[in-house]
Amino acid sequence: MPAAKSKRPCDHQMLTLRQIEIIRAIMVTGTVGGAARLLNVSSPGVSRAMKHAEMSVGVKLFSRKGGRYSPTMEANAIFNQINGVYDKVEDLQFVISRIKRGSNAALKIGSVPSIATIMVPEAIADVRAAFPNLLIDVDILKIEDAVDYLLLGKGELVALSSTFEHPMLTFEPLARGRLKCIVPDGHPLARQVRVAARDIAAYPLIGVDPNDPYGRIVTEVFAREGLHCEVTIRARFGTTVCALVSSGLGIAIVDEFTLAAGYWPAIRVLDIVEPTPFQTYLVHRKDAGLSSYSVSFAKALRRRMEAVASPSAAHRTNGAGARAARRK
Repeated sequence: MPAAKSKRPCDHQMLTLRQIEIIRAIMVTGTVGGAARLLNVSSPGVSRAMKHAEMSVGVKLFSRKGGRYSPTMEANAIFNQINGVYDKVEDLQFVISRIKRGSNAALKIGSVPSIATIMVPEAIADVRAAFPNLLIDVDILKIEDAVDYLLLGKGELVALSSTFEHPMLTFEPLARGRLKCIVPDGHPLARQVRVAARDIAAYPLIGVDPNDPYGRIVTEVFAREGLHCEVTIRARFGTTVCALVSSGLGIAIVDEFTLAAGYWPAIRVLDIVEPTPFQTYLVHRKDAGLSSYSVSFAKALRRRMEAVASPSAAHRTNGAGARAARRK
C-alpha cells in the first residue's frame, strides 16, 4: 500500500475575506497604523494578519521603506485581483443593504375587510418602519376570492376571518376575537355595558349576511336562545354597518377588530353576554415559502390583533375615550 502523501511546503491556503480587507487597507494607507485606523482595529492585529496572509500565499506582499509599506514586484498581480474581489464584496454588501431596506422588492398581501380596515394598516406601519423602501400592495378581498388571489400569484398572503379546506393552501391561526353590539348614542341600550341576545332582539337590527362567518355566529346565538331577530337593513362590510348605526338607523353586531380604533364617536360599544368567539387566519400556498417581508407582516399583524383582543386593550373604552386611550 503506497504511503499517504504528506502536505507539500508549496501547498498554500487561500486568502480569507478578512485578510483581503487588511491587505487592501495597507495598500490604501501605506502604513500598518493607517490600516488599523481605517479598519478600527489594533496595529499589532494588522501586522499579524499581514504576516499570516504572506504565509498563506507564499509571497512577500510588502516591502518597508521609510516607515511606509509598498507592494513588492511579485505581489502586483495579486493586488489587482484583490481590488477586483474587494469591489465585488462591496457590491454584495450594497445589494444586501438594499434587500434589508426592501428596495426593488414588493410585499403583496390580501385581507378581508374586517381585518383590513384597522389592523392591516397598523401592521403595515410596523413593516414600513423595518423596510422603508419596500413597495407594499394591499388588496381587499372577499373570502371566496382568496383562492384565486393566491394560486394565480397575485399575492403571497391573505388574512381571513374563517377557514376552509383546500389541498394547495395552508391556514395558520392569526388571532381570536369576539363580536360586539353597537348602538347609537342616546339609544336605550347605550346606558348598559353588557347586553344579552334577548336585549338585542327587542330592537330592529342592522345585520350582515347570515352566510358570512360573523353572520353565522349571530344566527346561531339567536337560534340557541330561541329568539327571532328582525333585520331591517343588511350590509356586507363592518364599516358600512358602523356608519349605518352611527346615523341612528338601528343597532348591530360587529367584530371587535373593525371597532379597534374607536373611529365612530356617535356609537357605543357593548359586550355581549353570550359567547361569540371567532378565529382569524393567515393563508398562503403550501408549495411556496414566504418572503421575509411577509413573515414580518404576519408577526406584526398577529401582535396588533392580539393586543386588541386582550382584556386590557384600550379599545374597550367607547367613542372619543377609545381614541384618547390609544394615543397614551
